[in-house]
Amino acid sequence: MDGRITAPAPGQTALLIVDMINDLDFDDAEAIRQPALAAAEAILALRDAADAADVPVIYVNDNGDRWHSDRSALVARVQDHGGPGADIARRLTPRDADYFVIKPQFSGFYATNLPVLLPRLEASRLILTGIAADICVLFTAADAHMREYGLWVPADTVASFDQQRTRWALDIMAGTMGADVRATTDLSLEDWLQAI
Repeated sequence: MDGRITAPAPGQTALLIVDMINDLDFDDAEAIRQPALAAAEAILALRDAADAADVPVIYVNDNGDRWHSDRSALVARVQDHGGPGADIARRLTPRDADYFVIKPQFSGFYATNLPVLLPRLEASRLILTGIAADICVLFTAADAHMREYGLWVPADTVASFDQQRTRWALDIMAGTMGADVRATTDLSLEDWLQAI
C-alpha cells in the first residue's frame, strides 16, 4: 500500500485506537493493565470487523515524550521493552494499511494531522477506543464533539485506572457529547454503519 486515500470511509466512519501502543511504564500502571488487556480483546474484534467493512483504522498514539520518535521506532520500543504493555502492543500491532498519528498531548486532535486526515477520508463519525478512558479518550472525544463528529465509544473497548473512572468518563461522553457508549456486544459495527 502506498498510503494514498482511494475511497471515502464506509458509513462516514473511522475507527480510532488511542494509546494502546504503550509500555505502561508509569506509577500505578498495574492498575490499568488488566482492564487494558480486556479492552484490547474487544478492540481486536472491532478492528477485524472494520477490516471486513473497509472502515479505516487510525492509531492515535502518544509520543511518550520521545520527540525524535516515529511510528516504527515507537512500536518497536514498546514491543521490545518487555514491560506490562508489551503484550498488548504485540496483540494490537498496527498493520501497513493502518494510519498512525503521533500526538504530543492528551487529545488526538491537538497538534496532529488528524484534523486533516479525517476530512480526506470523508469521515464524519468516529469510533473511539483505547486508554485511558478518563484522559486521552475523553479529551479526544471532546475535541471530536466540538468539530461535530458523531461518536461511538464502546464501553468494552476503553479502560482507565479503575472502573468508576471509566464509567464516569463514559457518562460524560454520553451525556455531554452525545456519544453512543453501548458495548460491542450490544451494538455491532454493521448496525453503526447503517445508522447514518
